[in-house]
Amino acid sequence: MPLKVSLVSADAEVWSGEASLVVAKTVEGEIGFMAGHEPVLAILAEGQVRITRTDGSKIVANAQDGFLSMERDEVTIVAGNAALIS
Repeated sequence: MPLKVSLVSADAEVWSGEASLVVAKTVEGEIGFMAGHEPVLAILAEGQVRITRTDGSKIVANAQDGFLSMERDEVTIVAGNAALIS
C-alpha cells in the first residue's frame, strides 16, 4: 500500500501524490516513513525532503520552518518555505 503524501508551503501546494518512501530532517534527526509506520508529529529542521514515488522516481525539495505528521499511511509536510529541487 503506498503512502499519500502532501508537501505544502505557506502559500502553495508544492507536491502531492503517492510514494513508497519519504525521508525528512527534523529537529531530532532524519526520519523515514514507509507504509505502516507508527503515527508521528515532528518539527521540521531546515533541509531536504526526499520522496520516492511508487514508480521509483525521486522528488527532492528544500523545506524549513514547519512540521510533519504521519498517520494512517498519510504524510503531511507543512513548511513555511518549501521548493522543489528535482
